[in-house]
Formats: sequence, structure tokens, C-alpha cells
Amino acid sequence: MSTNTVRIATRRSPLAWRQAESVAEQLRAMHEGLEVELVGMRTEGDRVLDRALAEIGGKGLFVKELEQGLLDGRADIAVHSMKDVPADVPFPDGLHLPVIMARESPYDAFVSPRCAGPLELPEGAVIGTCSLRRSAQLLHRLPHCSVRQLRGNVNTRLAKLEAGEFDAIVLAEAGLRRLGMAERITARLDPALCLPGIGQGALGIESRVDDADIGALIAPLADADTSACVMAERAVSHGVGAGCLSPIAGFARVSAGRLELEARVGAADGSALVAARESGPATEAAAIGDRVAQSLLERGAGELLALAAGE
Repeated sequence: MSTNTVRIATRRSPLAWRQAESVAEQLRAMHEGLEVELVGMRTEGDRVLDRALAEIGGKGLFVKELEQGLLDGRADIAVHSMKDVPADVPFPDGLHLPVIMARESPYDAFVSPRCAGPLELPEGAVIGTCSLRRSAQLLHRLPHCSVRQLRGNVNTRLAKLEAGEFDAIVLAEAGLRRLGMAERITARLDPALCLPGIGQGALGIESRVDDADIGALIAPLADADTSACVMAERAVSHGVGAGCLSPIAGFARVSAGRLELEARVGAADGSALVAARESGPATEAAAIGDRVAQSLLERGAGELLALAAGE
């Protein structure tokens, strides 16, 4: 193979950098003599922290600069958290996402110095998160609490919790584990309370369509079961017309070749929540996602998403 060096585009946040490092480590282990370099890029989503993501363009702002790095030749691949990759926006011409890696924990982590779990939060407790998905589900079950916007990297969010700005915060469990902070997890949120986000816990690798050598190098990193799950989850999001920031949850699991998918759409204030579930062969992942999307729309998901978007 002619490719001796792979350049990975990544955000500069500690978590994104660690995720890119893990991909680099696996590539080096699989391909003797391969050089792997990380190319750090600061995205618009990382630069603007004083406003909600929805106000500055959504989670797609975490991937655009990385994609530009691929298009102009500064990098060969980009590593993304799949929860940050919009399902409603096509990839730029010349780019695709050929690899979705084996999923780490898809669950949300409850972090609190005061309460052992969310059901113990007292009247008036303040929960920190930047996710409408989490807000909608938590407020639906915990109407005595309030949710306040929380942005920044993981260390920044934890520092705000420690400073007493929140009674609890909710983060992705996978992120805490990747950063070696598993001990900070007070409890894993039960999916019955807060269903995981679409693509959460999974990493995807984007590359140029016409770069066959790079495609061959990264192909062994793909995981078939995770790919099917993420495909089904993203089909739900696309089918209902949701974006990365919409109050939508979707979580698929594969066992013995069979895929089970559950999804929910809620009102941002927790006042309403609709859900749907389907199962079938993992080879029909996209079709299962389409059916769940249709079920959600029949239950009023479209109206809830429109309200969340301010339409």
C-alpha cells in the first residue's frame, strides 16, 4: 500500500483529541510502520460558548471545519462523535462516512455531589445539560426540577457543578470513560427515564470518496452491528425531520442478528412525550428506522419538533 502517513482532523477539545488518539492507536496497531498525525482544528461550535448551539447553527458546526480540512488536503480522515453528525444534511460532494466503529457506552451519566440518582433530586433542583433530548425526558419524569443550559468541555462542565451552579449535570458516559473519569459518574441513567441520543457513544470516520488507499486502511475499524444501529437511529431522525439539536432520542441494539429500536420525541419543557418501538433483521436497519419515524409522526412528533424549533 502506498500510503505511509495518515493525518486525522480533530477538534482540539480534550475529549475529541482523545477520541482521535484512540483511532490513531488502532491504526498503528493494525498497520506496521504507519505514521499517524493529529491535525487539530477549532470549530465554530468550540469558539462560541456563550450562546446555545441552536442559535449559532447547530451541532453541524462541530464538523464543518474538519470536512473543509479533508477537502483542501490538510487531513486524510476526520473522526466524529456520531451524535454530532447531522442526519438531515448530506455529506459534502467528494466526502463520505465509510466507517462507524464499535460503540462504547451509549448511555447518559448522572453526576451529582448531593444525590445518588435523578429520582432523589429535591424540589427546585437544577440540572445542567445542553441537550433538549435530555431536558424533554428528564422534565417529563421530574417536573419538580428545572434544567439550565450547560456548555463547554467536560472539565468546564464539571467545574461548574463543583462551584455549586447546578445540583446535578448529565453527560455522555462514553465521554467520561474515554477521558479516564469514570469515577465521576454517580449513576447511569436508566433508558426508561432518559433514552440515549442518536449515535451516542459511536465514532465515525469521514474520508474522501476517491481516496482508495485511505479507505483500505480504515476499513478494518468498521463494526457491522454498530453501523446497523446507528443507521437505524439516524433513519428515525431523518424520517421525522429532526436535527442534531431536536428533542429526539433513538437507541438501537442488535442481538443474534436482530435489531430492536426505540425512539422518543418530547416537548422541550417536558409537557409531552411520544414513543415508538420496532424490531426486525439488522440487515433492514434503515427500513426499521423509517417505520419508527412514521409511528412517531402518527403520534404527533412533527408538532412537538415544530414547537421546539420555534415554528
